[in-house]
Amino acid sequence: MAKERLPMRKIREILRLKWVLKRSNRETARSLGISAGAVSQTATRARERGLDWPRANAMDDQQLDTLLYGAKVAPGARRPLPDPSLMHKELRRAGVTLELLHLEYLERHPDGYRYTAFCDHYRRWLKGRGLSMRQRHRAGEKLFVDYSGKKAHIQDPKTGEVIGVELFVAVLGASNYTYAEATLTQTSQDWVQSHVRALEFFGGVTQLIVPDQLRSGVSRPCRYEPQVQRTYEELAHHYGAAVLPARAAKPKDKAKVEVAVQIAQRWVLACLRNETFFTLDALNERIGELLEQLNKRPMKDYAGASRLELFESVDAPALRPLPSVPFVFAEWKKAKVNIDYHVELHKHYYSVPYTLAREAVEIRSTAMTVEVFHDGHRVASHRRNDRAGQHSTIREHMPKSHQKHLEWTPSRLLNWAGKIGPSTQKLTDAILRSRPHPEMGYRSVLGLLRLAKRYDDERLEAACHRALGVGARSYRHVASILKNGLDRVAPDEPDAQGQLPLAHANVRGPDYYH
Repeated sequence: MAKERLPMRKIREILRLKWVLKRSNRETARSLGISAGAVSQTATRARERGLDWPRANAMDDQQLDTLLYGAKVAPGARRPLPDPSLMHKELRRAGVTLELLHLEYLERHPDGYRYTAFCDHYRRWLKGRGLSMRQRHRAGEKLFVDYSGKKAHIQDPKTGEVIGVELFVAVLGASNYTYAEATLTQTSQDWVQSHVRALEFFGGVTQLIVPDQLRSGVSRPCRYEPQVQRTYEELAHHYGAAVLPARAAKPKDKAKVEVAVQIAQRWVLACLRNETFFTLDALNERIGELLEQLNKRPMKDYAGASRLELFESVDAPALRPLPSVPFVFAEWKKAKVNIDYHVELHKHYYSVPYTLAREAVEIRSTAMTVEVFHDGHRVASHRRNDRAGQHSTIREHMPKSHQKHLEWTPSRLLNWAGKIGPSTQKLTDAILRSRPHPEMGYRSVLGLLRLAKRYDDERLEAACHRALGVGARSYRHVASILKNGLDRVAPDEPDAQGQLPLAHANVRGPDYYH
């Protein structure tokens, strides 16, 4: 039966979550939007091949893929699924267990699913029947995040327009310690930066971050296999946490933050209803004051203890320390390298090695830098430039022929022409100035350079002097003069047959038809 191949990015994240963060198969599967069976198979396959995290992290995508899966094969037929309704009926009978039902299933289907996937299939079906389980929150384990459906407001001081702004809420699972702030939008950048400020507020990092399946955090919402947005995944990797999206239309998965949002609406938004703020900073300063009061308020269900007291005694000691390096927000974009070995970002063009022309790449852009990745490897790095229509080109990315052309500049060409003579330099300058852009005249001037290899400097200087006299502005005109020996004839002097010489770029000469 064919082996299922996961994207390399997900394989690396599986190994990181399993080996570094010590997460279970089910938590890892929900975080990455894949099945628990796929997580188990990937981790088992990696262990069987003698891998550990340092070695796997040091490999490139191709090496890791080959080691884990070998050569690619065509996918085979799907394995038969067990009947969950029949399983549920059989489990009501005395002595019947999932293990027994799995053994009977394998007798009928020897190539069927292994025990973990078999059980997961049944449990997913069971959850779909409306059964629920009370959640227990361990210290420092989960941070629940969401936006409030009700908005705060700021007022434009010039126009008086009232502008609705979003309220971001984050709450720790064990202590209910709450953070909130206002942001202009729910875009990815506001969403991620709110997480950064929330973690700084808590002074540490939880093992899991549980968001709703909103677009800013989940690029592909799905009840069973949500796809975490790339920048959000990068945030989790930076802080050493895992993102575990709540199931769509399952508020019990994030009941903590649902309650926290309601409390924030009652004890924060309601208190602001008669206050006016002209800037977002002023609004957030006031929200901070109300949050302090909220977190110090005694809670009835916790013997009068406040959120702050529970945080200091339960959650704070269990939180992981913040990274020493601050998180830098970056956007990711898929792109295809153009034939000119450049990729486009916001109408500016950045070079990559010319061998990657027409290849698919990923662009990671921050406020200061633009990086290009191919098969998980960084192949180019540029300082960000937002000037539309311009190019940022690294010399080493160019083919040798292009690099050689790049060596020529107007000043260098003029210096070379000056060594031949003043007329050659004057003609070179005239050619460069006659084009809309100096680089358009490079080819013509380089033609003069080649003529210097065939004719001596004296003849080339005389030919350029004659070309200037008739207003010529091209390599072909000078080449015609030299080929027909007109550089040796004084201007307007008749030749042996009494004819005035013709000096024109279109004159081919008698040898053209030989």
